[in-house]
Amino acid sequence: MFTAEAQRTQRRRGRRGYAEIVFEFVLPLPYSLAQLRTTMTLGTEWLIDASGCDAAALADLDRLRAVFDRVISDLDLHVLGQIAWHQFDHPSGVSGLALLSESHLTCHTYPEFRAATFNLYCCRNRAAWDWEITLKEMLGATEVQVRVFARMIREDVHALAGAAK
Repeated sequence: MFTAEAQRTQRRRGRRGYAEIVFEFVLPLPYSLAQLRTTMTLGTEWLIDASGCDAAALADLDRLRAVFDRVISDLDLHVLGQIAWHQFDHPSGVSGLALLSESHLTCHTYPEFRAATFNLYCCRNRAAWDWEITLKEMLGATEVQVRVFARMIREDVHALAGAAK
């Protein structure tokens, strides 16, 4: 039996913007709808670890607000409500959370370890952003590691069509 393999990508507008849908065809000939599956990209998540930071900067709420302001402005993100901040008593680290129409932006700082972590999840496509340069400039980081994850699901076309009803 022969098989035909093809892949087609299209964009579909969802409630939060455009999602990328990849249709994957692996079909014995003759064609069978039972084998049509999709891979849908739901969003992109960035996990950022900054080390060697200035400990005083990591305990400075105004500096961390400035980092959030730059990320939000540069990436044209949209904050829902107020950004939540908490400064801990000892060792005076800070946690921040911005709920976005695109999803969320968070940070946690560890002045005692001279480290900060950030997480940005977007359900809309975003251009790459230079976390390394910004965190070195604003927090004095000596090393910045950025990991990027495409968040995806795989479904058969019949299930996808049923969910849209």
